[in-house]
Amino acid sequence: MSPFPIQEMTLPVALSGSDVIGQAKTGTGKTLGFGLPLLERVTVPADVEAGRAAPEKLTDAPQALIVVPTRELCQQVTNDLLTAGKVRNVRVLAIYGGRAYEPQVEALKKGVDVIVGTPGRLLDLAGQRKLDLSHIRVLVLDEADEMLDLGFLPDVERIITMLPPKRQTMLFSATMPGAVISLARRYMSQPTHINATSPDDEGTTVKNTAQYVYRAHNMDKPELLSRILQAEGRGLAMVFCRTKRTAADIAEQLAKRGFASGAVHGDLGQGAREQALRAFRNGKVDVLVCTDVAARGIDVEGVTHVVNYQSPEDEKTYLHRIGRTGRAGPRASRSPWWTGTTSPAGS
Repeated sequence: MSPFPIQEMTLPVALSGSDVIGQAKTGTGKTLGFGLPLLERVTVPADVEAGRAAPEKLTDAPQALIVVPTRELCQQVTNDLLTAGKVRNVRVLAIYGGRAYEPQVEALKKGVDVIVGTPGRLLDLAGQRKLDLSHIRVLVLDEADEMLDLGFLPDVERIITMLPPKRQTMLFSATMPGAVISLARRYMSQPTHINATSPDDEGTTVKNTAQYVYRAHNMDKPELLSRILQAEGRGLAMVFCRTKRTAADIAEQLAKRGFASGAVHGDLGQGAREQALRAFRNGKVDVLVCTDVAARGIDVEGVTHVVNYQSPEDEKTYLHRIGRTGRAGPRASRSPWWTGTTSPAGS
């Protein structure tokens, strides 16, 4: 199995210890591009036992930090790193809001090698002196443009000031707005800029995503959606809505029509959201209706269809929505990648 372009271009530079700015489309395999070099920089007992590291290099304080914009992305990156670091028993902890502090604090007390976290909870725990950032050797800022959009960059800068000045820093982003470039200039040392987009790409969606537009009245949209979801060869499907109320209503309507549907939106507690995502990943639910809170960080194999039931606010949100299909190349599905937008009459 050959690496994806962002991985192939990033790995040698990151493994050398250089700072990296990586730019790639949504869903092109960035996590392992920074994750594998990051894991190599972490010292664990297995390294000492194998003679690859001196005992004094061991610490129970975190040695690597990955800052992400959303809870969903936090969980996804954590799971990927746990899998990649399993042989060496690398301890990876997800730190994000919406969950009780106590389990996260207890895990920190026992010792952690890698932290994946959202800015708010990271600052909370660091401010309470529950999180020691003085041993960080590698910092990764993932989905930096999304952190800018959500207003997290000031928090990110506060976190950076708590880290040792001597470290490796990697920044990954689908786009490079001015504020993200300024952040990189302030806190990175002679970074190598890697652009994994192909010169012949016409847009910012992955190539194997076919896109279709359907014009429909609001009253007809549930029926049209049902017909779309009955497509031959369909795998998992995600349906995006602009409002929490619409997402809940559509999920309920689909269930009444016999679809195994679930919902992820802001009115649900974190536990309910995680339960719905687990059911979707396990195939117990094959249609997930969600608001844009889920547009980043959900990486599920076998997603063949994305339906924009309500048009997104802007082009960027649309790109991140449809990035749920075709992620890191075709996976288990035989049907073509498909995106449907019921707009503008039914937006």
